Amino acid sequence: MPDEATGGTERSLEQAILGGPPVHTAQEVADETGVTLEELRRLWRALGFPEHGTEVAFTPHDVDAVSTLNRLVSSGVIDVDTAVMLTRAMGQTMARLADWEVGTLLHRVQDLERSEASTGSRTETAMRLVEDLNPPFEELLAYAWRRHLAAAVARLEALGASEDDLRTTQLTVGFADIVSFTALSNEVSRERIGELVEVFESRCSDVVAAQRGRVIKSIGDSVLFVHDDPIAAYEIAAGIIHVIGRDPRMPEVRVGLASGAVVMRMGDVFGPPVNMASRLTAVARRNRIIVDQETADRLPGDQFETRRLPARPVRGFGLVEPLTVRRH
Repeated sequence: MPDEATGGTERSLEQAILGGPPVHTAQEVADETGVTLEELRRLWRALGFPEHGTEVAFTPHDVDAVSTLNRLVSSGVIDVDTAVMLTRAMGQTMARLADWEVGTLLHRVQDLERSEASTGSRTETAMRLVEDLNPPFEELLAYAWRRHLAAAVARLEALGASEDDLRTTQLTVGFADIVSFTALSNEVSRERIGELVEVFESRCSDVVAAQRGRVIKSIGDSVLFVHDDPIAAYEIAAGIIHVIGRDPRMPEVRVGLASGAVVMRMGDVFGPPVNMASRLTAVARRNRIIVDQETADRLPGDQFETRRLPARPVRGFGLVEPLTVRRH
């Protein structure tokens, strides 16, 4: 258990980030903003936090945020359900960003504490770092959001989504998976496995970006990406194998590609091609690309050679005849 002094310092760091101590209960926030208590609870849960009952747990900034959302709803720009969906999207995105930021900055705090700038307290050093970093970082967050919003709108137009269903479009989905990751994680140190995952994710992201694709998500030992051009999707798959599987310092990988109609929602993609791409990695050879029939049909025959593999059961799809693919 942390002692009282340590707990007080940690609270000071939390309050420095939040801009002050909590001063409101949930009921007070609801009364001041004009939302119902149930609507406030929905928004708070969507943001990713547990309810606090009658505790004093909310700051004036929480009141400002709820007031802003309520004005949007009251003006008719969005309804309550849409506000909750957007709040959930922000909550999930920011939770991961916050964990990533803290994990990254821990190394910086440790370096500062070993230098002449040491304060003698990691928490004090962290507070200084927060004070210096947060204002410009918030500006960069807004900048990055605008750039990605513009890119998302451009993708929607370029992908040719139908007017009847703007969330459904034709894509090639790729799934890259580290071979025998579970066994590997039991053999190496936690620090080493963390480094491998970081290098894997960063190299995959670089390859996807270079081909103008999009990383949908990374889950430790795997990366899910999409592209509207199957040839570019193949180049991404080949690039991942080159920078990961062909590097003797890195584990081997398997990549599956599947094409077809997918639903794009909440920053994720859903549909048979997503599931198929994931399943194909289970039957792919190490450092090889394996595709479904739809992807093979979309790759020009004068540029690519495909070879049909024996039919095998694929969970959720029955018997499937996957294909290997390579350039001529």
